[in-house]
Amino acid sequence: MRFPRSSGILLHPTSLPGPGGIGEIGPDAFRFADWLVQSGQKIWQVLPLGPTGYGDSPYQCFSAFAGNPLLLSLDRLVDRGHLGQGDIARRPKFPQSCVDYGAVIDWKFPVLAKAAKAFFRRAGERGEFAHYCDRNAHWLDHFAPFMARKHPEFGESVHRYWQFEFDRQWSALRQYCRQHGIRIMGDLPIYVAEDCSDVVSHPDLFRTDVVAGVPPDYFSATGQLWGNPIYRWDELKATGYEWWIDRFRAVFERVDMVRLDHFRGFEGYWEVPAGEKTAVKGRWVKGPGAALFQAVEGRLGKLPIIAENLGVITPEVEAIRQEFGYPGMSVLQFAFGNDPQGPSFRPHNYPREVVAYTGTHDNDTTLGWWNSEPGADSIRSAADIAAEREFTMRYLRTDGREMNWVFIQTIMASVADTVLIPLQDVLGLGSEARMNLPGRPDGNWQWRMLPDSLSAEHAQRLRGLAQMYDR
Repeated sequence: MRFPRSSGILLHPTSLPGPGGIGEIGPDAFRFADWLVQSGQKIWQVLPLGPTGYGDSPYQCFSAFAGNPLLLSLDRLVDRGHLGQGDIARRPKFPQSCVDYGAVIDWKFPVLAKAAKAFFRRAGERGEFAHYCDRNAHWLDHFAPFMARKHPEFGESVHRYWQFEFDRQWSALRQYCRQHGIRIMGDLPIYVAEDCSDVVSHPDLFRTDVVAGVPPDYFSATGQLWGNPIYRWDELKATGYEWWIDRFRAVFERVDMVRLDHFRGFEGYWEVPAGEKTAVKGRWVKGPGAALFQAVEGRLGKLPIIAENLGVITPEVEAIRQEFGYPGMSVLQFAFGNDPQGPSFRPHNYPREVVAYTGTHDNDTTLGWWNSEPGADSIRSAADIAAEREFTMRYLRTDGREMNWVFIQTIMASVADTVLIPLQDVLGLGSEARMNLPGRPDGNWQWRMLPDSLSAEHAQRLRGLAQMYDR
């Protein structure tokens, strides 16, 4: 599948500014969409939007279908009359540069519960709410009781209201983006969390005696032990992959295109015995392969999917990706070191249908990477780093200044149909703004941009590159 030549920004909504301790899908989200338009950008990439659980990770959610109520805009609830100004005026003083998830949850959930009570006292929106609940009963009827058991002080109806309101608020933001020529690119994790309503409601579809991960790689010398349950692919096949079809349908109701996480795992996945401390003692096991995507496309038609094909990639993986025409990914940070895929990440080897990144949410920022030193969490030695820097400067014909903008211009000028840039690279931020360090159990997913970070100068510079390179 060919995507129109364009570029965009990777920014998860939790990273938006605002006074509520976490980014929301309210006024600041709409202002960011306006800034994208001013910058000549056509795509807003977000991470998974589900309700976060273990480690606050968007890849460890309580449901594969639900939205994260922490993203709900309290301003919008005031506009609807579900809250009063006094309810949000008493918010604590949260840090601006990071998300303190525990503090946000302790304050925001009771406020959202108050909004739910106000909603149920009114009759005007009951029909719309009932229609939403009926349309989403296949997952909501499991999810609401599951969450009510975790938060019995709120009850099932509160969790249903939060999902209803998330759907309304997100739909309004998506519609606004569409009207302004912005496509939203979502993210579909291959796995679900062990602690989620899907595993509880469909125990026949998941194994918990083995867990998911990846073997040692560029990110970690001991691999990545994700801990997610492994699918019973034989049971899923017997149903015609119905659960996966529902999942694809649900994500495309929220976004315009999807990055399919860990595409390699659909051909073959790394299986680790439950209880292991690292991912080293795992094994490769065959996945469903092309049969899954044949079933999905047979029901839903051709879908705008990007395959995350990073890591240990085999010819069999690439054959499936090419069969369905899913563009792969290329990360410029990986182009200059010892990564086995390094040559394919160099722009002179790009195919047009690739999606090129300066870095992803799993990478350090470009400046953080450029200024990095060897450490306990890195498999790069001082000699590796020195050689990588020297080759980078020769290849990019740079003296090492403004490396974030050198990287941005390099992929913008490339033949890649699609270019995506983490906002941290536009802002020129260092490692303090890294979103995720794979293998680190906590301290991830917290970064937020400060208010007024986005300047007219940033927008003008990006727009100039987009225009120069026909994006």
